[in-house]
Amino acid sequence: MNAYTYMLHCKDGSFYTGWTNDLAKRLAAHSNGKGAKYTRMRLPVKLVYYETYSSKSAAMSREYEIKQLTHKEKISLCGNVDDKFF
Repeated sequence: MNAYTYMLHCKDGSFYTGWTNDLAKRLAAHSNGKGAKYTRMRLPVKLVYYETYSSKSAAMSREYEIKQLTHKEKISLCGNVDDKFF
């Protein structure tokens, strides 16, 4: 089973980090307002970063690590993100 840790860039310039075992399905849920409560209020969202893992626990651990990063560190992780791409 593959598991993914992913980061979304929200309309308000913030980031959302999560994990899933079906990245395409989860991204569709976020885009359709059926994802996390956090992203529902900040649509549209754009996938800016993801990593693949062989286990759920590894993906969840990485999600926690990324959530501890500052906004600036998250920008560095995913490359330069233009806050005006929406």
